[in-house]
Amino acid sequence: MKFIERLLQLPLSRSLFLFGARNTGKSTLLKHIFGSKNTFWIDLLDLELEERYSREPISFKHEVLALEEDVKYIIIDEIQKLPKLLDIVHQLIESTDKIFIMTGSSARKLKHGGANLLAGRAFVYNLYPFTSIELGKNFDLDAALHWGTLPSILTKMKTEDDKTSFLQAYAQTYLKEEIWLEQFIRKIDPFRKFLEVSAQCNGQIINFATISRDVGVDDKTIKQYFSILEDTLMGFMLEPYNGSFRKRLHAKPKFFFFDTGVCRALSRMLSVPIKKSTSYYGDVFEHFIILECMRLASYYFPEYRFSYLKTKDDVEIDLIVERPGKKLLCIEIKSSDSIREDKLSSFANLVKDIENSEAICISQEPRTKKIGEIIVIPWQIALRKYFIHNVDIIQS
Repeated sequence: MKFIERLLQLPLSRSLFLFGARNTGKSTLLKHIFGSKNTFWIDLLDLELEERYSREPISFKHEVLALEEDVKYIIIDEIQKLPKLLDIVHQLIESTDKIFIMTGSSARKLKHGGANLLAGRAFVYNLYPFTSIELGKNFDLDAALHWGTLPSILTKMKTEDDKTSFLQAYAQTYLKEEIWLEQFIRKIDPFRKFLEVSAQCNGQIINFATISRDVGVDDKTIKQYFSILEDTLMGFMLEPYNGSFRKRLHAKPKFFFFDTGVCRALSRMLSVPIKKSTSYYGDVFEHFIILECMRLASYYFPEYRFSYLKTKDDVEIDLIVERPGKKLLCIEIKSSDSIREDKLSSFANLVKDIENSEAICISQEPRTKKIGEIIVIPWQIALRKYFIHNVDIIQS
């Protein structure tokens, strides 16, 4: 498969950080944009190179200063492996005309180690697994739900056995290289158990006490584990909506893994088929839609803020999108291809209490229709209409 164009647009004239979980295609994207010409590339996954710069970081400065004038870009892959290099990068940005591009699959060591994040001298971007928009005609919903959309799954893995082995190996590599070798935790076994339990709870309101009992560690440790998942870009918290609202609401967040396939691998569900009209299919479809919305918003509308709303009576709005200058967008997600009015009654009644809002139901209906005040819209159309502002670049 040829290179698949990404929606993320990177500036060519500014230093930047490019963050993303492993195997989201950061290096592939940078090689496509910058190539090898006029580029000095440092891969800190090379243990020999990492050890040399760790032992004598000043050698990095000397090498950059010795580069030819036509070498414009300095790319440092996996900068979190050696945060001390950022002090030197800072100096070189100030004293040279070189442009620095730094990638990372973890922000934890940078955040918690007091690393120099260049005080705004480098923009920050995030890259995610493929979106359905990027894949265009190559996109297959059933495959995306089952295997996720990491680049290697789409471009390198040919058989189901290959895909299963890749996702299982991905989970083990994450444990070994991102967690254990970086010494984020003292004991690996509780964290391994936590990964499985948290994946099984994907998309649910987090009950720290229940998870701590299942894993065998205290609540404080569970919160630390979730923080590690966020910092290593394996997932994100979806916080409860905190706008003015008269009903009593749940106040705990939900957690979503960054990819449906990785989540299914961690929860040991890869061998379980995803059958339509089942609750499991609905859960995975909702996970997929939320990921699509948040990935696209990150690329096009980074000021959007996402949350969910659930009352104490268990009436829920799957996704609330706060859009500066626009109405609040309330989203109900249904995997069905036939939405009836009675299935939206609770959602409709809840939305009435939210001022300055509009309500949509993202579904697999073949055509857009209106039920009361709710627009029921096919998921493909909804993503383009609400989360992309330049439709000209969308692949057909």
